[in-house]
Amino acid sequence: MKKWNLVIDVAKCNNCNNCFLADKDEHVDNDYPGYAAPQPRHGHRWIDIMRRERGRAPMVDIAYLPTLCNHCDDAPCVKASLDGAVYQRPDGIVIIDPQKAVGKREIVASCPYGAIGWNEEKNVAQKWIFDAHLLDQGWKEPRCAQVCPTGAMRSLKVGDSEMGKLAASEALEVLHPEFGAKPRIYYKNLYRFTQCFIGGSVAVERNGVIDCLEGARVTLGKTGARLAELKTDNYGDFKFDKLDKDSGSYTIGISHPDYGNKTVEVPLGESQYVGVIYLR
Repeated sequence: MKKWNLVIDVAKCNNCNNCFLADKDEHVDNDYPGYAAPQPRHGHRWIDIMRRERGRAPMVDIAYLPTLCNHCDDAPCVKASLDGAVYQRPDGIVIIDPQKAVGKREIVASCPYGAIGWNEEKNVAQKWIFDAHLLDQGWKEPRCAQVCPTGAMRSLKVGDSEMGKLAASEALEVLHPEFGAKPRIYYKNLYRFTQCFIGGSVAVERNGVIDCLEGARVTLGKTGARLAELKTDNYGDFKFDKLDKDSGSYTIGISHPDYGNKTVEVPLGESQYVGVIYLR
C-alpha cells in the first residue's frame, strides 16, 4: 500500500511562512465534515516554524524547522482513542474525527510532539490533516508543498520499502525517533537545527599586514582520535559541523608548510566561532 510522506529540507527553508499561511487560508472559517472543523483564527499553528541561531559573529547561521503533525505509523493519539476518534487511513494519513473527538481534550496530551491543539469554540482537538480532503479530490500534493517557493517541502506517495530506501540514500531523519512513533514526516539537513559546529579563521602577518591564510590544513580531534580534516577557504575560514551539543573538548590542529602550526583546545557546549587564530 502506498502511503503519503512529507520531506522537509531544513537547509532550504527561509521562514517565508507560505506553508503556515496556506494552511490558515485552507482551514480558517472552512468546515470539512469528516476531516476537520474550522480552525480558530488565532492561537493555532498547525504548521509551526521553529528557529535556531548557531555560532556568533562573524560566523553565524540560522535554521528554520517547520513542525506539524507527523502522521505516525504507530501514533500515540490513535492508541489513546479506543473509540475511533483518531484513526489512521490506509494511505498513512492520521485524522481526528471532528465529530467523535468533541469534548475529548485528552487527545491533545497524547501527542508527544505537541502537534495537536484544542479548539475552545468547537470543543474539539485539531491538527494538520495533510490536506486529506484535497488529496481525496485528486490533488497531487498538500498546499504547504504546493506553495513552498524554495522547494523545501515535497510530498511523496510511495510504499514503505521505497520510502526507506529514499531515506537512506538522502540521509533523511525524523524528529525524536526515541518516541517510537514512526513518523512519516522526514527531514533533510536536520543537523542544521539539532547539532553544533566549531568554526574559526586563520591569519598570518605578511610584510606588516594581517592577511587571511587560504589552504591551511585544519584537523579536528578528540581524545587522541582524528575525526575530520579540511583546508581553510580564501577567507581563511574553517568549519566543522554535525557535532553533538555538550560533547566535551575537541582539539583543533592548524598547520601550513610556510607558517608552522598551532593547536587549540575547544570545549563544545553550543556552536561556537573560536575567533582568529594566527600562525607565525
